[in-house]
Amino acid sequence: MPDECRDGSSGKGRIGQGTMRAEGKKMPFDLQPRIENRWIKIEPLDRGDFEALYSVASDPLIWEQHPNKNRHEREVFATFFKGAIESGGAFRVIDNTTGILIGSSRYYDLDETARSVAVGYTFLSRNNWGSQSNRALKTLMLDHAFQFVDRVTFHVGAQNLRSRRAMEKLGGIYIGEAAVSYYGEQSHQNVIYKIDKVDWRKIG
Repeated sequence: MPDECRDGSSGKGRIGQGTMRAEGKKMPFDLQPRIENRWIKIEPLDRGDFEALYSVASDPLIWEQHPNKNRHEREVFATFFKGAIESGGAFRVIDNTTGILIGSSRYYDLDETARSVAVGYTFLSRNNWGSQSNRALKTLMLDHAFQFVDRVTFHVGAQNLRSRRAMEKLGGIYIGEAAVSYYGEQSHQNVIYKIDKVDWRKIG
């Protein structure tokens, strides 16, 4: 399911690597790690992934509650994909039990001073809705992020009730709303959730 999603920060380009202090030492926050758990594997998104990812994204029902409901259209998705590649923080999401590409997600808005990063742009094939896939994906990304930052934020379309429920089930805490500029698309009202490292240690 598309869980947010904040699709860019006013058209910014690559976010690149930041340097964070982990376990008392300065370490680079790798925004595109290759990591996995029992259910999910994430790998850096590549230009060659377009057709496979579009075959997932071309399902109109994935975007039914998303602010950008026409993202199933090839030209619109091509803009989304271009922003993903340029961001330097996007992933292809693989079902680790089947080896099939099932969606995408991303790190963005890394703030070294505030020790925070955002997770978003997430969508999964409908075959994976209601399964453990979304939580497994978020757990993978949160566990990695909290090696370097103290807070992860999420932007969710204000009318995307399905994704808002998923965020709350994950432990996300509502902290406000904002009009969000999407890469190559119109801005839309989003709600903002956060999960802090100290809280994730209790619920993760």
